[in-house]
Amino acid sequence: MLSVELHVHSSLSYDGRDPVELILEQAAAVGLDAVAITDHDEIDASLELVERASDYGLVGVPGIEISSKAGHVLGLGVEEAVPPGLSYESTLEAIRAQGGIAVVPHPFQESRHGVMTRITREQLAEADAIEVYNSRLLTGRANRQAERFARAHDLPMTAGSDAHISEMVGQAVTRVGATERSADAILEAIAAGETSVEGKRTPWRISFRQAAGGAKRRVKSRLAELLG
Repeated sequence: MLSVELHVHSSLSYDGRDPVELILEQAAAVGLDAVAITDHDEIDASLELVERASDYGLVGVPGIEISSKAGHVLGLGVEEAVPPGLSYESTLEAIRAQGGIAVVPHPFQESRHGVMTRITREQLAEADAIEVYNSRLLTGRANRQAERFARAHDLPMTAGSDAHISEMVGQAVTRVGATERSADAILEAIAAGETSVEGKRTPWRISFRQAAGGAKRRVKSRLAELLG
């Protein structure tokens, strides 16, 4: 089983902090086999990670966190950005058109753009996998809801730290029964449900600090746009 981190943000995300290098260093230090950067509607850092991962003894999995009209969707295995603002169904189609898989993160948490306030359970079940453990939830309720849903619908399950600072990379991992150490094999195994999940909750003080830092960066970005 490979130890894979599937949900990480770099400084290219409006609420992320660290560059690719620090993320790779942390992933190697905590003994991961593979890692994906899934920035908000940005893919350049993910592609850089894929190119550099082998230098750290890691497999790089390309990815992006897409802001669909319904909420956030992870596209894993894509190498071109999927545009934000598409419907949930069109977002899934765009991911699959690139040979990727669509994983729905934190689906039951409205405050973090979970999709379940805007789509039906039948629509959620169309995903390729469900993130059932997200380290940045303040309680375990939404994680438990996601796991119950995935089990009830026989959907593959993943975990992710949702790290916005490099120190939190590896807080949650997906154990993947891949046939080889490659991104393609990892994605195939996830789609086939050859996974188990484990993780620890991000400490509250770090979650609050990440949220505050993201808010400051959003304000600076908006001011720059207005003055620019």
